[in-house]
Amino acid sequence: MNAPRENLPETGSETYLFASANGSHITWLTDALSHEGSVVVLSQDAKSIDERISLLGPVAVFIDFSPEQSAAAAELHQRLKRDWPTLPVLAAGVSSQPAAMLAALRAGVDDFIDISAPPDEAVNTLRALLEKRRSLPGGLRGSTLALLGARAGLGVTTLAASLALTLHDQLAQAPARPPGRSGRHGVALLDLGLPARDGLLYLNTQSGFSFVDGVRNLRRLDQTLLHTALAHHTSGVAVLPLPANLAQVREISHADSVTLIRRLADFFDFQIADLGGFSTIDFMAQTVREAQNTWVVCDQSIGAIVSTANMLKELRARNVETERLMLVVNKFDRHVGLSAKDIAERLELPLQHVLPARGTQLLAAGCRGEMLVRTARNDPYVQAVGGLARTLHQEYMSVTGQPPPKDPRWTALMSQITGFWKSSNEG
Repeated sequence: MNAPRENLPETGSETYLFASANGSHITWLTDALSHEGSVVVLSQDAKSIDERISLLGPVAVFIDFSPEQSAAAAELHQRLKRDWPTLPVLAAGVSSQPAAMLAALRAGVDDFIDISAPPDEAVNTLRALLEKRRSLPGGLRGSTLALLGARAGLGVTTLAASLALTLHDQLAQAPARPPGRSGRHGVALLDLGLPARDGLLYLNTQSGFSFVDGVRNLRRLDQTLLHTALAHHTSGVAVLPLPANLAQVREISHADSVTLIRRLADFFDFQIADLGGFSTIDFMAQTVREAQNTWVVCDQSIGAIVSTANMLKELRARNVETERLMLVVNKFDRHVGLSAKDIAERLELPLQHVLPARGTQLLAAGCRGEMLVRTARNDPYVQAVGGLARTLHQEYMSVTGQPPPKDPRWTALMSQITGFWKSSNEG
């Protein structure tokens, strides 16, 4: 694996697809993105592109809009936008060929890579596009929240299940949905924490379809499958747990697992990914990169603080930007001589929220087969979870549905091309 460059995040494990029949263009893009990841080449009429996308989970697709390929390129782009609407698509071509660039403009690609320019420009364009996608409050996709817990027993699964139910209720009570959000299923709980399948247990729900099954059925993933295969709590919250036989997890890759999480965001308003006690740090790191929000859950115990610090160290070693992670201090007891602010400073994380210690009340509700958030709306823990849910819901509802502003570089380039084309025709 290539060593990371100075001050640049290591993303060398990512995959990009390039639909091109031009050998020199393929070589150029492969070399340009060598530090970003691997480039897999496809023919522009590849009938297996859906399978390739499902199996490889590419971060973006590049399409060669050279004049001799522009007709097939436009057709492929239309197909991608129909079947994979959230996947970034960039055109590749030579800026001195205005016909190719105008074809890309008319097709509506997300951005353009000039193969006659220095390779660094391609990297910068790609990164700017991906960062813009990540910075949007959910875009037209659902929002994913990753809940991290360094060890079992920190209350991550209880929080995840409680948040899922509360968010579902808030969505149901909302007077209107943001544009582009109709037809979604609501909230999904990805019950991926350890001990396994505790989320199902807390929600008193059964499931014969697991996260591993979801990965294996990526190509078949649609509204019908999600409605019929996924377990649903009586409230309507969908639950996707780990398999009962955890050995099956070794049969799927981290990349495929993250692809499933990314794909589910096309169908659900919210995904709450419970990673409490999850020991596979590489999957955790990839999920954090995919999530719009990541909250690290910790309590006041020394063991929890040390374990959390070690987890954050491991994430940083994998070039995860932990500065954007938020801390949730759980089971907080004000009589203990360690404040939430002190914990946040020790972990070098911004403090998102504090959840009070309500172990007795949570245990009593669990023994009755109930969730506290459904039976005691005025309980301090329930009130605190409601505050967290409102934070997520307000961010979600703030989406205007308007397309993001065009990148000024892209706008200027398209203006230049359009002007050149008009002057050529007028001449």
